[in-house]
Amino acid sequence: MYKENIQSVVEVIENYFDGLFTGDIQKLKQVFDSRAWLYGNIKGTPYEKNLEEYLEAVKSRKSPESLGESFAMEILAVEVLDNVATAKVRIPMLGFNYYDFLSLACFNNRWLIVNKLFVHVE
Repeated sequence: MYKENIQSVVEVIENYFDGLFTGDIQKLKQVFDSRAWLYGNIKGTPYEKNLEEYLEAVKSRKSPESLGESFAMEILAVEVLDNVATAKVRIPMLGFNYYDFLSLACFNNRWLIVNKLFVHVE
């Protein structure tokens, strides 16, 4: 069971990466719980959005793919305990070097991101 949970969490994260890289809002909606909150710090500026506000921001910007950027997102760590998980990922894109700390939960055998904390590191 543990291996299946890790694989399921990794698949959610890979779909998250793909949605971010291509700007695919529908794919991002599939990996986030609709009640998710996103908190961060971008070059000293606090960031707090609910999922709809976040998706609107992604929709209104050019995607890394459309700008010709190379895909370099990576999973750094994943931990799963029963039906909750955390992941640390690196998201270099759009001139930023983001580190995300994702919280995931399994609802009805489906893993979703319920919270995203992130920071840009020079």
